Order: sequence, then C-alpha cells, then structure tokens
Amino acid sequence: MSAAEKIQKNYISVEEYFEMEKHSEIRHEYYDGEVFAMAGTSINHNRIVQNLSGVLRPIFRPRGYEVLLESVKLEAIKHFYYPYPDLMLTCDADDLDAEYIIKKPTLIIEVLSKSSVLNDRVAKLRRYKNIPSLQYYLIVSQYEFLVELYSRVDDATSWLYDVYEDKTDTINFPKLDLNLSLSDIYEGIKMREEDKEKDEDYILKD
Repeated sequence: MSAAEKIQKNYISVEEYFEMEKHSEIRHEYYDGEVFAMAGTSINHNRIVQNLSGVLRPIFRPRGYEVLLESVKLEAIKHFYYPYPDLMLTCDADDLDAEYIIKKPTLIIEVLSKSSVLNDRVAKLRRYKNIPSLQYYLIVSQYEFLVELYSRVDDATSWLYDVYEDKTDTINFPKLDLNLSLSDIYEGIKMREEDKEKDEDYILKD
C-alpha cells in the first residue's frame, strides 16, 4: 500500500471518521485521531494484488473464507488504528457478515511501495502482531523478487521470520494448508533496474 498523506491536523473521533468514510470518494486511514488520505498505487502493485487474489480466491472461497482487497478497512486497534491492507483473508463469522470493517483476519498481505517500506515493515508489523486472530503477515516487494513471511507460533506470542528471494521458491502456510509460489505472485511483473536501484535505500534486509 502506498504511503498515506495526512489531511486532517485536528483530532477527530472514530465515529466522525466512519461517517466521513461513508461519503468519501477516496480512502482514508485513521490513526489515533488523525486522518490520512491514501495515495494511488503503481501498475505493478496492482498486478501483484490481483495475482494474489486470483490464486487465493479459488482455494479459500470453497472453504468458507473471504478474500478482501485494498478497499476494505481493518480494525487493527479498536478506536485507535484503522488501515487498509492490500489483501486480507478471514473466515470469522462476524467478518463474513460485516459491512465495512474486518476485525479477525487470518492472513494480511502488504505490497511494498517506496514510501511505505518502513511503515509496512516496522510500524504495521508491530501492530498487526497484536491481532489475536492473525497467523501470517506477508510482505511483498514490487521492485525485486523479495517476499517476507511472519508466522505466529503456537504459543501466540512468538513469530517466525522467513525470506524468499528466488522466483522458483514456494512459500508454505501450514495452518492454512497453502503453498504459494513466487512465480504466481510475480506473474506478468517486469522488474525495472532503475526502480531496484532507487529502492536500495528503502529496503531493509536482515
């Protein structure tokens, strides 16, 4: 998801934010009383999200899951933080009946943009890990073959980290009975060398 641009300096309530969103033609994120307008995305960003959706929907809809794309907001912290992840997977009954907000996702996916790298890999990671239902957080670069997976372990407080950098790699999600190949994620994506070079200052590798 591209970085958000702050449009509201005065603090507003969650209720005011929800009402504003109902009538707005663009998406806004809410964080601790401040509202941010969401910027547009690149074509590669959009293609990657569509690729992921195309793989996940046929697998999970028959299992009773819903695959939700970037126009649906998440209650990451109640009354405090409401972002728009690029993709969410949920099978929670309340989520399936929800009108606007998802509260109990199993999987969250963010596609990195240059201006959102630190937010997606640090700030969002820290907050997403505190969502009790979340089992996996997948971060996908649009500038090179680089996918990072955070997986919750059974004690619910620790997370495993894996990184995939080869297009032939396959990512395993055992709790979802899912294998996802990088070739499927990056199908039709043409990497531009100038983007990769510019991105070196933004991508943080362990």
